[in-house]
Amino acid sequence: MSIMKTITLGKTGLTVPAIVAGCMRINKVDEKTASRFIQNALDLGVNFFDHADIYGKSACEEIFSRAIGMNAAVREKIILQSKCGIVSGKYYDFSKEHILEALEGSLKRLKTDYLDVLLLHRPDMLVEPEEVAEAFDILHNSGKVRHFGVSNHNPMQIELLQKYVRQPLHVNQLQLSITNSAMIGAGIYVNTLTDGAVMRDGSVLDYCRLKDITIQSWSPFQYGTFAGTFLQNEQFPELNRKLSELAEKHRTTSATIAAAWILRHPAQFQLITGTWSIEHFTDCVNALEIRLSREDWYALYLSAGNTLP
Repeated sequence: MSIMKTITLGKTGLTVPAIVAGCMRINKVDEKTASRFIQNALDLGVNFFDHADIYGKSACEEIFSRAIGMNAAVREKIILQSKCGIVSGKYYDFSKEHILEALEGSLKRLKTDYLDVLLLHRPDMLVEPEEVAEAFDILHNSGKVRHFGVSNHNPMQIELLQKYVRQPLHVNQLQLSITNSAMIGAGIYVNTLTDGAVMRDGSVLDYCRLKDITIQSWSPFQYGTFAGTFLQNEQFPELNRKLSELAEKHRTTSATIAAAWILRHPAQFQLITGTWSIEHFTDCVNALEIRLSREDWYALYLSAGNTLP
């Protein structure tokens, strides 16, 4: 069994596992399967569970609380994170009223009095940061949320929020995989006229490292946004050949190597899984035992179609 690697979440002082169990797809399995999965995660040292109020049209949080058998004793042993701000996939809402209402809904469905972490899900183009600050003050002062962060935000969006929000923003949840690695590759083409020199994310990786904001990587095996997995995908023959080669070298699986590629980065990403397969989840946890060499890490990067100057 792997020894769970831990990191400090932002500047919270909270020690958390490097692997997070993402709960977006818990509604795709039956409750017994979900219960077995959760217990296996806990046995492996993963006690951090990521939610959002829109997952499963709000059903996933409720399913989770039933599957884990939520009570006071269980709650003390786990770390709960949820996100808010997306309304039915139609618009985004960071108003004070919506944040407070969404949080109450999550607490009710999760059968808990508080969240360890609350994230703003995707940037609201109509955000009024003063309202966010008021909502966060109410939630923090009442003890309903202990720590705060964002998801899918760039540096200036975080700076604007932080100008008004009194609580530090400790987390930024961002998409990252070998095939979706723009945040890592950004900047290596500095001072050139190539497309690679275009900065699309405001140097979010460097910013978060400078500000001690933990980056949580979502969709570690996906290409595109939700196009599918690159594992055993004929669209990525070179990448899968290299994954298989390194899997054989380390006596493990291609999925483990793909997860190890993310965890090798010195930014100390927190990897969010999306699977409810015990086998696939264990592959992710096993990645903590592997430290890829620079040569192998770069070889994987290039095999996914990325380039170097």
